[in-house]
Amino acid sequence: MTRIGRLPILFVALLLVSAGSLLIGRHPIPLSALWAAVSGANPLLHALLVHVRLPEILAAVMIGAALSVSGSTFQALFMNPLVSPSILGVLSGAAFGAALGIVLGLPWGLAQVISFGFGLLAVLVALFISRLYPVNPVLMLVLGGIISGALFTALLTMVQYLANPYTQLPTIVYWLMGNLSGVRLSELRIMAIPILLAMLALTAFGKTMNVLSMGDEEAQALGVSVHWARIWIIALAIIASALTVSLAGMIAWVGLIVPHITRFIVGPDNRVLIPASALTGGLFLVIADDISRTAFSVEIPLGVVTDLVGIIAFMLVLHRLRKGWTA
Repeated sequence: MTRIGRLPILFVALLLVSAGSLLIGRHPIPLSALWAAVSGANPLLHALLVHVRLPEILAAVMIGAALSVSGSTFQALFMNPLVSPSILGVLSGAAFGAALGIVLGLPWGLAQVISFGFGLLAVLVALFISRLYPVNPVLMLVLGGIISGALFTALLTMVQYLANPYTQLPTIVYWLMGNLSGVRLSELRIMAIPILLAMLALTAFGKTMNVLSMGDEEAQALGVSVHWARIWIIALAIIASALTVSLAGMIAWVGLIVPHITRFIVGPDNRVLIPASALTGGLFLVIADDISRTAFSVEIPLGVVTDLVGIIAFMLVLHRLRKGWTA
């Protein structure tokens, strides 16, 4: 089977797992009652299916896809297997923005906008720092991202310290753990448009990323405007990853681990790797969400599950990296 021929298999697997996930949870929906839940003959099951399970599963697919595509993009662009969507400080900035919105008592919709805005601001800080020392543009951008991430992490800690310990702090802490239980269809309709457009654009940039991975001189010789191509690709990946934080909080490891799993399945060609990462990332996060809803008597934060699963997967990735890594 060709590498690209595995994309339909991943798509079918995602559909089947997502459909099955609608039926499981603390209150499972038996197959015998499925039609009653879908048609509305049983109002309680219908509300559970349409207003609770469906938004959660759709959010898991979209967020998993966005984080995985962003991770694959950054790993290809920086030619580093240990790069994740947090590399430029965008996730730390978005987390700080959301926490600030909670402390200020803003409506949740406005807090999400502020979260996205601070995610972009964190990247601008990283870009500004990289411009101060134009020695190695890629290396300085990574170092600028580390500094920016540390800055906004410190600001996040300060906001947590200043938050009301009885009303605001538990909300911030629970949100930072990452969860999908509060996601609504109205939010998904708004977030889905920019996230899907960003992922489609990154898929279109797959060939360009292949050329960029050969090095700047080779890319320029092949007619690629390296500077602008890198800016557009980074901007699209940032938009996709920042919106996931404003929607569901901090969900770690997905953007680091899933690209490696996908690369093992379809190979390093970014024209195939990017769409395959979207499918694998959605599948990964739906399964993780199933575990968070069914493994214990109470639903545990999704970020805890991705942390535990990510550690195991990361050890397997490290074992594979001993044999070499192909961007």
